[in-house]
Amino acid sequence: MFLSVFDIFKIGIGPSSSHTMGPMVAAARFLDLLRAAPFDAHGLRASLHGSLAFTGKGHATDRATILGLAGFAPESYDAQAADAALDYIEQHHHVAPKGLGQLRFDPASDLRFDYDEPLPGHPNGMRLMALDAQGDVILSEVYYSIGGGFVLTEAELAEGKAEAEGPPVPYPFKSAAEMLEMARKSGLSIAQMKGANEAARGRPDVSAGINRVWQVMSDCIDRGLKADGILPGGLAVRRRAGKIHDMLLDEAGRNLAPPHVVNDWISAYAMAVNEENAAGGQVVTAPTNGAAGVMPAVVKYWLTHVPTATREKVTEFFLTASAIGGLVKFNASISGAEAGCQAEVGSAAAMAAAGLCAVMGGTPEQIENAAEIALEHHLGMTCDPVAGLVQVPCIERNGLGAIKAVSAASLALRGDGRHFVPLDACIETMRQTGRDMHEKYKETSLGGLAVNVPNC
Repeated sequence: MFLSVFDIFKIGIGPSSSHTMGPMVAAARFLDLLRAAPFDAHGLRASLHGSLAFTGKGHATDRATILGLAGFAPESYDAQAADAALDYIEQHHHVAPKGLGQLRFDPASDLRFDYDEPLPGHPNGMRLMALDAQGDVILSEVYYSIGGGFVLTEAELAEGKAEAEGPPVPYPFKSAAEMLEMARKSGLSIAQMKGANEAARGRPDVSAGINRVWQVMSDCIDRGLKADGILPGGLAVRRRAGKIHDMLLDEAGRNLAPPHVVNDWISAYAMAVNEENAAGGQVVTAPTNGAAGVMPAVVKYWLTHVPTATREKVTEFFLTASAIGGLVKFNASISGAEAGCQAEVGSAAAMAAAGLCAVMGGTPEQIENAAEIALEHHLGMTCDPVAGLVQVPCIERNGLGAIKAVSAASLALRGDGRHFVPLDACIETMRQTGRDMHEKYKETSLGGLAVNVPNC
């Protein structure tokens, strides 16, 4: 099993990797399919199903789909150009993606939210269609946004496609047990094995790529700590990270802060990221946008507040974390629409705990223990965003997830790696819990806080 560190950590835009980035990626794939078709299309149509329909407005799924069909992509997203394109499409009712000319597309009639027909493969389903001159469908494809910006066609999902094709890797662990056994036999750390797998897939520039990912994360924290005002969407949620950070700086300067206030630093870093995500800013999936604040908050905490931290170990942190993220995705889910927030913030906390444990000298067994502790104490967590927005409870939830990750790493380092619940058992429990969880608690905004808190 191989999932690259750059599959887990993808640079993109908010507010959602599954509901914003995924549909944009799906649209780009459909345009490629259309470019290769032996006929000319005259128009486009799209329908959103399941969770993409129920929470699509709050997650900007409609906006992402339109922009994707116009040729925009998450990794090269330009907010100003996107706003101009949306205004143009609204007025002129066509898109003009590269190589396809002008194609009729009126958002009011050609983009449909289908609340009654969920697609069978995954809660995040969408159907994209090309039309001929008289408006008949001449090409149709179903796409599933399966979390973290990953997109599969209906056929790919049915085939069980789970990893990128390519040459074999030297350490193809599919479970935590296999990972630990390979570490014991090879004498390598989890990060070293993961790095060897990346190299086997032709990525000699892993450290440079990780440093860029961390820089984007760090810049996101900085922007979030400087920003103020009300987040978009209608809930009138006020940004808080910057003011909390200012208070912490003031207290530190006067030596007033009690030791437990380090938790507030961690929360401020995480909330800064998720406030940026909620505003549609540039973030890194870690492993999703809804959980994008956990990992950068823990890395920032480590670099800023732990005296032994060094920038040179950032690569080790990310490689270790991505190994855990790959196991969770391969054996369970990182999608809130599929398994609730345990699959998003829970996975992120497990990844961050493992990475922190690694750079603080943990053995592979202690690292596996750290990941298990963090994930275990998110089991059963629902995904119930108020008004379908990635704001309440998502922003604070990332802060608490980061705190749990730090605590999990610390507890694991106090032991010798031996523990009662294996990480594999915890991941399987998360999968089963997600399967059994009622649909209204899986990113539909039909249950939980979403129905018990006023939306205005």
